[in-house]
Amino acid sequence: MSERLRIIRKDEQPETGKVLSSEERLRLRQKVAASLLKDAQGTWAEIWHELMGTVTNGTMILPDAAQGPKCGWGEFMEKLWLLKHYLDYTKRFVEGKA
Repeated sequence: MSERLRIIRKDEQPETGKVLSSEERLRLRQKVAASLLKDAQGTWAEIWHELMGTVTNGTMILPDAAQGPKCGWGEFMEKLWLLKHYLDYTKRFVEGKA
């Protein structure tokens, strides 16, 4: 995969890049959205893992929860913020605003 670099002078026009068809753009968007959502799901799984043993059936919080998440509140809040970032960016990306 070695490509030769070429110097382009200011009076030269660079070669035009490949224009993607609408199908190729759609596939690219789908791959990016899938990757973002995979990261979001992974982050959610980490958050859920932190709550295991302190939450039952996703609704009832047990007394052990007073100790906080296993990883500590700082890391837990960072994971929540990361999840929000993944979901917000995916939404903007799918809407064509990213």
